[in-house]
Amino acid sequence: SWHRSEILQPLNVSSLLDRNVTELSGGELQKVAIAACLSRKAELYLLDEPSAYLDVEERLSMARTIRRVVESRNVTAFVVEHDVVAQDFIADRLIIFSGKPGVYGVASPPTSLREGMNAFLKEMKITFRRDPVTKRPRVNKEGSKLDRYQKKIAEYYYVPAREK
Repeated sequence: SWHRSEILQPLNVSSLLDRNVTELSGGELQKVAIAACLSRKAELYLLDEPSAYLDVEERLSMARTIRRVVESRNVTAFVVEHDVVAQDFIADRLIIFSGKPGVYGVASPPTSLREGMNAFLKEMKITFRRDPVTKRPRVNKEGSKLDRYQKKIAEYYYVPAREK
């Protein structure tokens, strides 16, 4: 079924369905919670740090699953996520929060993924490149030729193909 192939299998939760919730690890519980959320039909999904307790491969599967479900249903997901790599795979628009943690915060208006990532990465003083094989984001070494070039052209979030 679509549910099994698009949600349960990618999140690797089929084998967990017969287990008691109290027996699940943090990562297993997180994957079951995401699967339960995405299994419901909704116009808006709210997910708070879905990558918590997941390893790198599970985070990528989770991110791709959220994106695929949202796109196939033509609905919206509002995802609060601190993992920049996961957000890279999930989002097409971003709201960036700045300020002093625990004191005050300012939200940007929704922006494109590129504009939002550029603003965030500039504030963090880091640049990203995309691995040509895995397509995963990679942080450039500070001061490297590519890092200096991207900062010079103000493209912290990958160099667009036409610029290379």
